[in-house]
Amino acid sequence: MKRVMIVGGPGSGKSTLARRLGERTGLPVFHMDKIHWCAGWVERARDEKDRMTHEVHIQDRWIFEGGHSSTYPERVARADTFVWLDVPVGLRIFRVLKRSVVNYGTTRPDLADGCPERLDFQTIEFLRFIWRTRHSARAKLLAVYQEPPRHLDVFRLTTKLEFDAFLRTCAERGDQDLHGTSTV
Repeated sequence: MKRVMIVGGPGSGKSTLARRLGERTGLPVFHMDKIHWCAGWVERARDEKDRMTHEVHIQDRWIFEGGHSSTYPERVARADTFVWLDVPVGLRIFRVLKRSVVNYGTTRPDLADGCPERLDFQTIEFLRFIWRTRHSARAKLLAVYQEPPRHLDVFRLTTKLEFDAFLRTCAERGDQDLHGTSTV
């Protein structure tokens, strides 16, 4: 395991998994939200995001969590491990609301500097986005999971128990490969 692609909808636990997996493996962790946003919740231009994600993809070792699905083909081609957090939309919405309340006014470590958590109209719009894209975003990830390239080990985690078991397996195996496992 040298290049790990962690995906899932907002609130699925991608940042938490990336951080914990990084601690266990020593792999550098990259968060798509740090690429997507500039200070003040200003979205970067698509070509700049594409360039920045490419700079991560070409590295030899990484854990890269997050979306920007237009770069999935390149990320899948470079990754050796694909972890999909396939969590129910209701739980994801609850988690997004909870983190907005708990972290209100502060910037989480997986976000760009100057992007404090907020509870406002933008939060409501984000929740609508989560609801609106729940099927289309999931379909893209399901396609990779169901027909991965030969070089890619795939994992689909749907519960906290599977999440914890995946981390335990990684910790037990250390820096060894997890080949042969298709789901946890």
